[in-house]
Amino acid sequence: MRHVFDPTVLREYDIRGIIGQTLGTDDARAIGRGFATLLKRAGGSRIAVGYDGRISSPMLEHALVEGINASGCDAVRIGMSATPMLYYAEASAEDIDGGIQITGSHNPANYNGFKMVFQGRPFFGDDILRLGRMAEAGEWDDGTGTIESRDILGEYVERLLIGLDGIDPAILGGLRIGWDAGNGAAGPALEALAARLPGEHHLLFTHVDGNFPNHHPDPTVEANLEDLRALVAAKKLDFGVAFDGDGDRIGAIDGQGRVIWGDQLLMIYAEDLLQRMPGSTIIADVKASRALFDSIAAQGGNPLMWKTGHSLIKSKMKETHAPLAGEMSGHVFFADTYYGYDDALYAGIRLIAAAARLGKSVTELRSAMPAMFNTPELRFQVDESRKFAAIEEVKQRLSGTDAQVDGTDGVRVSNADGWWLLRASNTQDVLVARAESDTEEGLARLMGQIDKQLAASGLERGPQAGH
Repeated sequence: MRHVFDPTVLREYDIRGIIGQTLGTDDARAIGRGFATLLKRAGGSRIAVGYDGRISSPMLEHALVEGINASGCDAVRIGMSATPMLYYAEASAEDIDGGIQITGSHNPANYNGFKMVFQGRPFFGDDILRLGRMAEAGEWDDGTGTIESRDILGEYVERLLIGLDGIDPAILGGLRIGWDAGNGAAGPALEALAARLPGEHHLLFTHVDGNFPNHHPDPTVEANLEDLRALVAAKKLDFGVAFDGDGDRIGAIDGQGRVIWGDQLLMIYAEDLLQRMPGSTIIADVKASRALFDSIAAQGGNPLMWKTGHSLIKSKMKETHAPLAGEMSGHVFFADTYYGYDDALYAGIRLIAAAARLGKSVTELRSAMPAMFNTPELRFQVDESRKFAAIEEVKQRLSGTDAQVDGTDGVRVSNADGWWLLRASNTQDVLVARAESDTEEGLARLMGQIDKQLAASGLERGPQAGH
């Protein structure tokens, strides 16, 4: 048996496609066979399998388990779950060697995909391409494996609550928080967690519905936070927390309804962490605000700018032993007293803990941040063959100038006005731009520099492309 994947589904960080068009049960079976073959060859034998609330997830899970068993590995089914629950199952159970979560994350309802962890490390990039080559060659081991179902929700919630250890119960008891699960897979875990938390908690859309009837589950898009903002305003809550479709990305608003973006959340987490672990390395992606890197340095931390992508950041954390990392997209990774993976429910707990330990409300912490003028992430379509080439051309043109260029991931240029970024998306045929300045005039000048560089490569900032 051989299998050929649609070339668009094997991506840098995960596998993702459109159900019935580029992704189906045969793909799931082939992923199970390839992953199980590699794990067995590495000395492993048991794979945890979870799935999100999408309509197509159960059928993909069934085929994935078939593939895992057919190549001789055992499947431990944790059922419908948030992605961090799958990560937790893999990280906490001594008898589990790898994990696969079936999830379309924040993509539209007709998408689905797979996120994988292999013996405690992220499985991405070349690993994913290798699954494609193995499938094409039919290079799979044969065997028979067992199936076991395991309910981990209770122990997962217990583990989340440890994040509040040592905090005065009186402070926690006075908190009033809004939560929006967006009809995503984090809903049941959020209900179980909120029932155990001190204080007053108001929950939105915890019923799992793969059609996402209330709003799209992407908390980095401000329009998707409107229901949460209305709840916080109506009930006069301290702050609100929102999750994406599979519960690994967090969004937040303060008590005044202001969005707390990914890099601003990381500023709060970093301030809390550096009081307990002075001098720590803290990683953020190239899209993050200069204010974050300055803030980490001012508090004696070691800020490290790294490439965008949850798998790339996790790998860099392992390499540098960084206890904290985060991305603009709302992936936050805690490795100080947690496992180093991105878990939005745990990030919500740590926001409560940080405010309590710092002795300030989330609204006060947000108000203390410098006012910056910045663009959101601007994404526009370019031809796949041009996206990386254009970035190289920009680098070449700037190399002969006095521009301060960081080439970690694309081109990030700093000058007196602030900074601007151009990078190629690893997952789509788009370029991503972002700019930030202390003034509106400075921001306009930075955007002019981006447009000038694009024009020199025969491109322009066209209509916004979706994720």
